[in-house]
Amino acid sequence: MGLLEQWREMAYDQNADKNELQNFWANYFNLEKGVYEQLLEEPDVEVQGSVKELAEKYDLDIMTMTGFLDGINDSLVTPNPIEENLTEDTAVSLRFDKEKLYKNMVDAKADWLYGLPQWNDIFTEDKRKELYLEQKKSGTVVKPKKIGRNDPCPCGSGKKYKKCCGR
Repeated sequence: MGLLEQWREMAYDQNADKNELQNFWANYFNLEKGVYEQLLEEPDVEVQGSVKELAEKYDLDIMTMTGFLDGINDSLVTPNPIEENLTEDTAVSLRFDKEKLYKNMVDAKADWLYGLPQWNDIFTEDKRKELYLEQKKSGTVVKPKKIGRNDPCPCGSGKKYKKCCGR
């Protein structure tokens, strides 16, 4: 079983005690925040190495590093092959797309991450607001205005909808 499967079994265990799981996630989010603080200090520097090397660099255990890689993967310029039997020796990169990462943090409702002070040096306040709103709007479904039977047909024929495309 690969590291990712082990992580997911542990982190999303339906049979686990709720308090233990809550403590597990609280601890994980705190460790995750620490890694992001370090990554965002130098956002243009590509961090790479094996899973084990990065875990040591950020003072994490292998499972926590695996969870971090699972979480950041969608925000990377080139996603890591974490689904394909991830091991301690798998080479990974943490080169992230800044805008994508910020939006994914907003989407995850992780205010402890998108509210980090390091973002102030990366984006202006206006840019952060713009990215925040862009992400929030992307999840909003806007229904198109319904065409009434007596409205002009949208095909441009000049006829009423009921006499044209509405048949």
